[in-house]
Amino acid sequence: MNLNFNRQVSIAPMLDYTDRHERYFLRLISKHILLYTEMVTTHALIHSDKNRFLRHSPFEYPLALQLGGSDPKMLAECAKMGEDAGFFEINLNCGCPSDRVQQGSFGACLMRHKDLVAECLYQMQKAVSIPVTLKTRIGIDHDDSFEFFFDFIKTQAEAGCKTFIIHARKAWLKGLSPKENRSIPPLQYSYAIELKKQLPDLHISLNGGVTSIEQIQELLTQVDGVMVGREAYENPWFLSTVDSKVFKEDTNPPANRKDLLRSFLPYIESQLKEGCPLTVISRHLVGLFNGLPGARRYRQILSNESSVANAGIEVITRAMDAVQEESP
Repeated sequence: MNLNFNRQVSIAPMLDYTDRHERYFLRLISKHILLYTEMVTTHALIHSDKNRFLRHSPFEYPLALQLGGSDPKMLAECAKMGEDAGFFEINLNCGCPSDRVQQGSFGACLMRHKDLVAECLYQMQKAVSIPVTLKTRIGIDHDDSFEFFFDFIKTQAEAGCKTFIIHARKAWLKGLSPKENRSIPPLQYSYAIELKKQLPDLHISLNGGVTSIEQIQELLTQVDGVMVGREAYENPWFLSTVDSKVFKEDTNPPANRKDLLRSFLPYIESQLKEGCPLTVISRHLVGLFNGLPGARRYRQILSNESSVANAGIEVITRAMDAVQEESP
């Protein structure tokens, strides 16, 4: 396994979004972006069917597994499962603010327990030989000063963690939904940028509000990496030039959006043969043609016909035919 993968651009772990079908689709757009799984809890991995959560294709590489938990021993056990399954990196979630996550005493609320997080990271690193990284907010509730944030990160760095993904918003643990926590707390890129200045040996990626290749390029002059969230899901085609413009390598990407979708059809067919309903995959394709003539009709066909029993790829091709896209 080549662990010298490039972290300049990554796709955020998004619950109910970055499943294995979405990751396969995104890999068709870029050969180099680092992909992340949805957050998987330690309880689910240890007490349920682990293959359900760890299943992936080598085509998705480089690929990281994000874990949610707060028990050092369980996290170490699950990190080892991830390494054995072929993941390139194990990431610990210290950013999710949902009530369910708080009830499990992990996610963003761990920012108030810096020594516990450090012990978790230490035990995870002991268990595996692949990188162990941390994704975190810049603060929670009224604990939102730079000093609080810096102290939290420095404690984790002293435990051996060298790679941090900073969601540049604080989280409100009460009063805001997870969706609202992604947009209402203001972005403060300055926290991540100042962190990089003060701790230059750490690898710092910035997450939050990234919507264009130009923005990625600008941020990369100040931090080491950029993590893209919702824009990659709602407007995936914007990533079509990331390999050439950011990674500086021509990887022969699809010529246009229809070309991309056609290249995805064999995968869809293979999944349908395994019994996967079309709607489980087609939901990831809704935003592909946003802004083009016929996009609304395309979305209607996908929404109305994908859930019909025994729906096949003809639904995808019919939807695609509704769109007008100029040839390159």
